Amino acid sequence: MPGHHPARSRRTTERKGDVRERAILDACEALLAQKGYDAMAVGDIAQGAGITRGALYFYFGSKQEVVTALVARTVEHLWERSRATAETDEPRQAIAAAMQRTVELWNEHGLVMRTAIDLSLTVPEIGKLWSHTADLFIRAITAVLERAGVQAGTEPHQASAMARALCWMIERTFYHASQQSREQLQKASSTCEHIWLISAGLDGEA
Repeated sequence: MPGHHPARSRRTTERKGDVRERAILDACEALLAQKGYDAMAVGDIAQGAGITRGALYFYFGSKQEVVTALVARTVEHLWERSRATAETDEPRQAIAAAMQRTVELWNEHGLVMRTAIDLSLTVPEIGKLWSHTADLFIRAITAVLERAGVQAGTEPHQASAMARALCWMIERTFYHASQQSREQLQKASSTCEHIWLISAGLDGEA
């Protein structure tokens, strides 16, 4: 009876959809490490996910769309893990928690983060995602600085302007350090944390 099967199949497909989409994004992340963005093709991603090219196109229209979704998933995890920055009352603890969680995510997904930064100038969707994530962090860093006693405002010596500079300093520092080793990333994070503490008037001493 044709009337029954399509609805049942569609429900099954919807349940499988998340699993399949996750497999596509995982395959894409693995291929970024093996081949890099330019050399990677849609067929490679489909093969890595164990599906046909046609099945992949059901979820994503292009390689660029797959990578954009992978970046979206990764920055969402970054923000979820670092949300404590905005929520911890004690500024020193907030800074330490934010930096440690950021290091963890760069250790796990540094290649995706670097790809996002590389593509943010040429792929508008990734540029918007990255910019939005930076804005969330700038607001969180601003809140920490203000709780530590830094004057609110956008003048060069005030919390909002300092937070913007700190955010982009951390991004660029992590970008370079993550290409070297986990040890270098941890050291770079400690330096960024030290600078953030000094900026907050907490002098970096434990």
